[in-house]
Amino acid sequence: MLVSVWAWSQQPQADKTQKRAAPRGNPPDTEVWQPVPAVITPGQNYGLPPSDAVVLFDGTNLQQWVSTKDKSPASWKVEGGVFTVDKSVRGNNIETKQAFQDYQLHIEWRIPEKITGEGQARGNSGLFLASTGGGDAGYEVQIVDTYNNENKTYVNGSAGSLYKQLAPLVNPARKPGEWNTYDIAWVAPTFNDDGSVKTTARVTVFFNNVLVQNNVELSGETVFIGKPFYKKYESAPIKLQAHGDPSEPISFRNIWVRDLSK
Repeated sequence: MLVSVWAWSQQPQADKTQKRAAPRGNPPDTEVWQPVPAVITPGQNYGLPPSDAVVLFDGTNLQQWVSTKDKSPASWKVEGGVFTVDKSVRGNNIETKQAFQDYQLHIEWRIPEKITGEGQARGNSGLFLASTGGGDAGYEVQIVDTYNNENKTYVNGSAGSLYKQLAPLVNPARKPGEWNTYDIAWVAPTFNDDGSVKTTARVTVFFNNVLVQNNVELSGETVFIGKPFYKKYESAPIKLQAHGDPSEPISFRNIWVRDLSK
């Protein structure tokens, strides 16, 4: 055994300092030159729409929005560059006139400074990334007061959650009276001719510049009771919810979208 060890120790060892051989081939073989990305002009400050965005609310009117129920002009109040949910009629949701598939969305929302109520009855609303029917049909990112986790509620119903499906990774909500932002990349589901799911919906959400949903896969549309499900659609509006709780209504401003389906 000693002889064998001695013999092995006399064998030439690999030079650990030896450099790896340079790869063979021509570097330009892996260079892609076309198509050249289109040039757009970004907003001068964070949150301002880039040059290719569709502005859904610029602070002046709700011409880009209609009532979900009957497609009449949206009746929510516009004042001081913001608009506020009209909760005088239960289920008075509004949605965009234009339908979308894949897109990038920016939206800002504010819980009233003197908000009352608790749990899901405290500044509740919802951003539906695809409104697939009347009422609350579609895929919802929750809006509710969860500042500093002081308002106790279920985590998959907190701000930044995919309602009743996925809780946010963290809670970066600002206190009532301050503006929050959502920046969202939405990839719509696709369907086969028979209505079966071809590809599922996926979404990425930045909440006040913090990643809270990282390219997550949805199990289907939002439902209040039961399990999520998919139903076939081609394109859909973006919807904002007039929640039926008695708390003071929330407000929105600076909403724009970039259509990524083209």
